Amino acid sequence: MGLTLVYPKPKFYFECSPCNNVLQRYSPLFAHGQGGSSGIQKLLSIWDEAVDICDFTAVTCLLSDELPFSEAAFSAISPFIIIKRNPTFDSAAVPTIHGDLQDFKQYGVTNNIDCSPIKLIRRCQATMMGHNGHTHHSLLTDKAALLAFKSTIKFDPNCTIAGWGTTLMYAASEVSDATNTITVHLLCLQLDENNLQGPIPESFALLSKLRSLTLSENSLTEALPPSFFRNCTSLANLDLSLNFFTGKIPQEIGNSPHLWSLNLYNNQFVGQLPASLVNTSIYNLDVGTNNLSGELPSVILGKLSLLKYLQLSYNNMISHDNNSNLKPFFTALENCTSLVELQLVSMGLGGRLPSSISQLNITKILLQENQITGSIPPSIANLSYLMTLNLTSNHLNGKISSTISRLSKLEQLFLSHNLFSREIPAVLGQLPHLCLLDLSYNNFSGPIPESLGNLIRLNYLFLNNNLLSGSIPRTLGQCIDLYKLDLSYNRLTGRLPPEISGIHAIRIFLNLSHNHLEGPLPIEFSKLENVQEIDLSSNKFTGNIFTQISSCIALTLLNLSHNALEGKLPESLGDLKNLVSLDVSENYLSGMILTSLSKMYTLTFINLSFNQFEGRIPTGGIFDSVTNMSFLGNPGLCGAVPEMPICSEKRHWFHSHMYLIIFISVICISALLTAICCKFKFYLIKILISAKSETIRRQKTPELKQNFPRITYRELSKATREFDERMLIGTGSYGRVYKGILSDGRAIAVKSPEERRMWHVAIGELIDLGILCTQESPSTRPTMLDAADDLDRLKRYVSYITFAFLYS
Repeated sequence: MGLTLVYPKPKFYFECSPCNNVLQRYSPLFAHGQGGSSGIQKLLSIWDEAVDICDFTAVTCLLSDELPFSEAAFSAISPFIIIKRNPTFDSAAVPTIHGDLQDFKQYGVTNNIDCSPIKLIRRCQATMMGHNGHTHHSLLTDKAALLAFKSTIKFDPNCTIAGWGTTLMYAASEVSDATNTITVHLLCLQLDENNLQGPIPESFALLSKLRSLTLSENSLTEALPPSFFRNCTSLANLDLSLNFFTGKIPQEIGNSPHLWSLNLYNNQFVGQLPASLVNTSIYNLDVGTNNLSGELPSVILGKLSLLKYLQLSYNNMISHDNNSNLKPFFTALENCTSLVELQLVSMGLGGRLPSSISQLNITKILLQENQITGSIPPSIANLSYLMTLNLTSNHLNGKISSTISRLSKLEQLFLSHNLFSREIPAVLGQLPHLCLLDLSYNNFSGPIPESLGNLIRLNYLFLNNNLLSGSIPRTLGQCIDLYKLDLSYNRLTGRLPPEISGIHAIRIFLNLSHNHLEGPLPIEFSKLENVQEIDLSSNKFTGNIFTQISSCIALTLLNLSHNALEGKLPESLGDLKNLVSLDVSENYLSGMILTSLSKMYTLTFINLSFNQFEGRIPTGGIFDSVTNMSFLGNPGLCGAVPEMPICSEKRHWFHSHMYLIIFISVICISALLTAICCKFKFYLIKILISAKSETIRRQKTPELKQNFPRITYRELSKATREFDERMLIGTGSYGRVYKGILSDGRAIAVKSPEERRMWHVAIGELIDLGILCTQESPSTRPTMLDAADDLDRLKRYVSYITFAFLYS
């Protein structure tokens, strides 16, 4: 195998043929560390240019696929020498004097110095001459083929081949010491990822010694010329993937017995695989994403005993017996004893998985997006090397056999979008290397097995869109390396286990939406610092949104909609600087919308509809681009958003900080003045009542001024014969007056007890009013209008009260 170099495209790799004469003549100089610069000069003297050796820059194996150098390194170091390390080779013998070469030269010595060929690889001009001074015919032929290819290219945006001409750089040599001639042939052509447009010309057939052709990731078109495969019998590697080639794959491809890698994927080839492929040494066959048709090529594949990688995905092939039988195909693969990877994706293949699938020594099976029916055969457990099994989007049903636990090396299990039912088998928790488990979009029922917590290497767990019930097992908290957890669209109940917060590795998303989960949001969720998306929507969560939500610093999506959350949005939401989408609709949240949300410049979606928010909608940021749909069902909101109520200036002032300060100050001052006025009026009323009483007494009964009798209620009752109707003197609009005779014979007039109680009521209410006016809380303190009303009522009460008096 030749040495593969890495330097700027286009790439040409060349290798010489064995030459025992040259090897025997010069190898002793290097095998024993002798000769130094002069020895290398002698070996390279077959070239028609003088050579100076540069620094010893690397040691590598001639059988390696790539050198560990970047393209920049190759452009910066030229020329340089690469020598295979040999136990007897003295690296100090390589000179350190920089040469003046313009072309790249390389010399290598293999370990087995006596029988391996010396390999010369050189990049030079196409006008290179041999020792005999004649232009070499093979060099001109290859050059003509490449120039013909250049002429068919209609578009070369990177100018990759625009400079091909007299300065076309390519070479490899077969060295013959006997004839002193250099036979040059192009062995490898790599022009991938250049967006070249045009066909492959017939002249490519002139590249008869070509071993490797890589033209992938271009825009090449038309059919492949059969003559190319007819003449290029040394072809070992062909990569034409990611182009627009059409037509059939030529039968002549079988003329290349050494062909081991064929990559034709993502083209527009039609027809069937050529039967001549059985004449090749195919190791890797990838013809996916084409328009190939017919039955699966079981006969051809059964004869490719060296086949290791098979990719037929995204074609129009069918299984046997009118797309109903997969058994012949898998039986044929039993002869492919080296097969490790099988891909038959999205082909619409029908039939059941045969038990013969267990005869393969395969590590990867990709059969998703087909029409495979029945159940997974229990014998699949015999695939002891299986690492990936993908049966997504088929018509598989029944239950998963417990024998699946014997797939001890299984890392990825995809069974989504099928018709599996019954409970998820607990034995899945016995797969020690499982990293991905996808059972979504099935009809699994019952609880989530607690044994899944044993899958400590699990990175992805998808159980969504099933009929699972019960609570989320706490053991899932043991899967500390989970990146994605999706349990949505099930019938899960109960509270969220705080152990879920132990999954610190959740980086992508946590989706528990559309279940029947309840209770408060566990504050332990704040420990999920790396999670990017949290979706807890359409559940029955209650309580407040915990303020520690800001600890989820990587959060880009937060969906808490369709729950029963209440309270205000926590101010800490504004600290989520990476948040892109926020949905808290259909809850009982209240208060004002956080103005800090307008400063979250990553936020592109917000939904606050159907809550109890009030006040002015903030401006700036996301609020300058939203519509009223983000605020529906919040009658207390107003703002500049189209179709939302416009806030009045009065309302605006009410919500300003300055007005709040002024309002509170006025309330406090009013309360103080009210208390003072109440006390003053109470004192004034007392003085007026006393003064009026004194005046009445002076005018009507001056003789009793100094001797006003102290009469008890019992004496009054006895004097009036317990307020007998016969002692009644008169009746007015506001009470009765009774005549009475005291024990000493004095006559008196007595106001009825109802009027006396009226006085006590008036005094009591006046005292209560005074107490209320001194309250500290404005909500319990009467306003000035209320106080004035009470005082007016008391004034009327007092004017109707009379006092007991004597008359003769």
